[in-house]
Amino acid sequence: MKIKLLTIISFFTYQISISQNEKLLQGKVLSQNIPLNKVEVINKTAKTSTTTNELGEFSILAKAQDSLLFFSKDYLFKRLKISQENMNQNNIIVNMILKPEELNEVVVTNVEFDKVKFDADAVADVLISKNAKDLFWNTGVNDNTIREGLRVAFPLKGKPKKKIEPEDDRVKKLILAYCPPDFFIKNLKLKPEEKELFIKFCDADPKSKTLLVNPNVLTVMDFLYLKNEEFKTLK
Repeated sequence: MKIKLLTIISFFTYQISISQNEKLLQGKVLSQNIPLNKVEVINKTAKTSTTTNELGEFSILAKAQDSLLFFSKDYLFKRLKISQENMNQNNIIVNMILKPEELNEVVVTNVEFDKVKFDADAVADVLISKNAKDLFWNTGVNDNTIREGLRVAFPLKGKPKKKIEPEDDRVKKLILAYCPPDFFIKNLKLKPEEKELFIKFCDADPKSKTLLVNPNVLTVMDFLYLKNEEFKTLK
């Protein structure tokens, strides 16, 4: 009976300690002091999520050392590790950066230009007139060799340009859209010069194309962390 009582007491003590550590955290998401609506707020540690309201406010259950992810399609992905100070203040402010606008893809195709037309005889006449002061042209001897030699055809038809196929960089754009600029250095511990090589390494994996089917910030993060482990073994 005593053992049973001790077990029950221990269980309730454990539950109380958990409830004391975890609480409803309040916060606000802004961009240039403007509240952001419908930003997805994900507690990666607890696997829970919510969205901001029209005032940019949100509430989510969290505790110290939890990782919060903030995602919006028009803004750079943001990550925040909750500190005990955040829990005590219970009023965190998150600033997100607007993504730079991207130019639409330019596809180069065969372009047909109108042929340049000119009179070969007129060109010959100009050259003859230019050389009229030359001693040879004033000898009175005219065998028509030079003049007739100038009356030649000028082929202008060039070879058609080859079609340039645009590079499939959808995976690269997806990764850059979901990751802040310092993610590769701070989180993946990569050197600045390794960033492009690492993205190409990820793109080379056929599994990376599955990210395009149903883009999700957690799926992309898990994929990048997994590929990072493989990338390190190649060094």
